[in-house]
Formats: sequence, C-alpha cells, structure tokens
Amino acid sequence: MKQLITNIVLAVIWAAVTGTISLGNLVIGFILGYIVMLIAAPAIDTEQYTRRIRLGVVFVFYFIKELVVSSLRVAKDVIKPGFSMQSGIVAIPMDCESDLEKTLLANFISLTPGTLSVDIPDGGNTLYIHAMYIDNGDIDAVVKEIKNGMERHILEITRPDYKVKY
Repeated sequence: MKQLITNIVLAVIWAAVTGTISLGNLVIGFILGYIVMLIAAPAIDTEQYTRRIRLGVVFVFYFIKELVVSSLRVAKDVIKPGFSMQSGIVAIPMDCESDLEKTLLANFISLTPGTLSVDIPDGGNTLYIHAMYIDNGDIDAVVKEIKNGMERHILEITRPDYKVKY
C-alpha cells in the first residue's frame, strides 16, 4: 500500500513540475513513477509492488484476449444456423483461499461470454460454473483452461509466492 501511495505522490509531483494537472498528465506521471520505482526497486524494496503492477497489466491483456475470443465464438454460434455447443455445469476445484480471490475469479469468469459462475458452497473451495462449450464432453479441458488461465493470473497477482499447481 505504501508503494501505491508513493507512486501516486510521484504522479502528482510530475504534474506539478510540468505545470499541467490533468488526467492524462497524471497517468503519464504514474507510469513514469512506476518506471522509477522499478529501476530503484532493489534499493527501496518495492519489488513486490512493481511485480504486481506488471502482472496486473499482463492480466488485463489476457482478459481482453479471452473476452474477444469467447465473444467471437458465441457470436459465431448465434449467427450460424443450428447449435454447435455442448453446455453443462462444471465443478472447478479452486486454489483460491481468500474471499477476494474467490470473488475475482467468479466475477471474471462471469464477465467472459459463454461461461457463468453458478455457486461456491459456503466455506468451500469448489466453484461451479455453467460453460456453453464443453468440447467433446471434455470437462477436464474446461477445468485446466480456467485453472491455468484465469485462476493462475489472479493468484499470481494476489499472492507473492504463488506457484502453479495444476
């Protein structure tokens, strides 16, 4: 949290030095502050913060890719006659431990067209989702795709020492 505040202060200082306080200039200041913190990370102990920001940016691009690919797949199925989908409920064993991690995973899955989070039993570590496309009835492929994709990215951001288990 201290590193985020430091980065925001660096952005405000940048805006003050340039003499223009605007959203664009603050964003530029934030990016420049991040670069300064990245370079100075070994000296000022901000490696965790810079790593999380970098992983967050990677996750944003990953999610946009997933959003586009799944949107095109659903749109193709809607436009062409007949159905090519095999839908079903899939139980996904989660490595998520905190409520934040579980909520992020469930919400990002629901935001992606073709999948919908259905339930997480109280205190449980299983997420039930409805998937429109279970290709050839291969439920394991759906589980692997979510665990190695969405869940892995979320856990890498929220946990500093997370290692892929699946």
